[in-house]
Amino acid sequence: MASWTTKDIPDQSGRLAIVTGATGGLGLETALALAGAGAEVILAGRNPDKGSTAETLIRSRHPGARVRFDLVDLASLGSVRDFAERQLAAGRPIDIIVNNAGIMALPRREATIDGHEMQFATNYLSHFALTGRLLPLLIAGRARVVEVSSIAHRSGSIRIEDLEYVQGYKPWPVYAQSKLAMLMFALELDRRSNAKGWRLTSVAAHPGAAATDLIANGPGPGSRLMAWGGSIALKLIGHSAADGALPQVMAATMPSIRGGQYFGPQGLRELKGPPGPGKIEPQALDADVAAQLWSRSEALTGVTFG
Repeated sequence: MASWTTKDIPDQSGRLAIVTGATGGLGLETALALAGAGAEVILAGRNPDKGSTAETLIRSRHPGARVRFDLVDLASLGSVRDFAERQLAAGRPIDIIVNNAGIMALPRREATIDGHEMQFATNYLSHFALTGRLLPLLIAGRARVVEVSSIAHRSGSIRIEDLEYVQGYKPWPVYAQSKLAMLMFALELDRRSNAKGWRLTSVAAHPGAAATDLIANGPGPGSRLMAWGGSIALKLIGHSAADGALPQVMAATMPSIRGGQYFGPQGLRELKGPPGPGKIEPQALDADVAAQLWSRSEALTGVTFG
């Protein structure tokens, strides 16, 4: 496992994969790997121009690749609903979904069109809603469901009474909570799949310290120094987006994986290195809090898993 690379991906021909945030960074690298292994990949994103560019890039690397962009804005539950309804209308079972898209450390509290805090909604809540709405197709495909978390989950806590930080907003604790929520979602979905016989394989992964656009796009246009410093730090302690995507590609494709597992880089403090098992912090294993988070998420989104 320690030397696992994209060359170890089994043939994915005939399988349908959805990757959110697939027009850049980790999502694009994940889509490239899946398409290169033969999967048909839906590039789920909010920018059609970037989607077209991503399609062109993937086809240039893998001639004949079956990829297509489909619009979904994770800052809008209506957009999530519309995307899911298009997939349900097509009726194609889904074999893989990688809930990858995210934003990081917005300097000020912002709200989505639905009134939800932007980081919590984009990173976690809309992925919860998307997975729930697609559940019939995921069950039909006995899907591998991958939630992308972060080493930031280590410092996270679930603030059940104020999940959206109406009071006391701070960029990094809010980001950490959203990534802890993603990991807890993966574990709770595995529990519920086992209890209800859905036959999903629900897992999670994190990229370590990967060089993506998150730092440049997260702290805001006034934080150029932070973005520059972050980029330099990543070069010293981290690795590329392609390497950072390997844990989630492994989670999506390795046949021996079991539900409830978590993957990340194997180097010092899981910042970089080849992919393998990741460390789950104790707060992510709290099943009572996970059940409360699930109930609150259903109430906030109006989406139930049946």
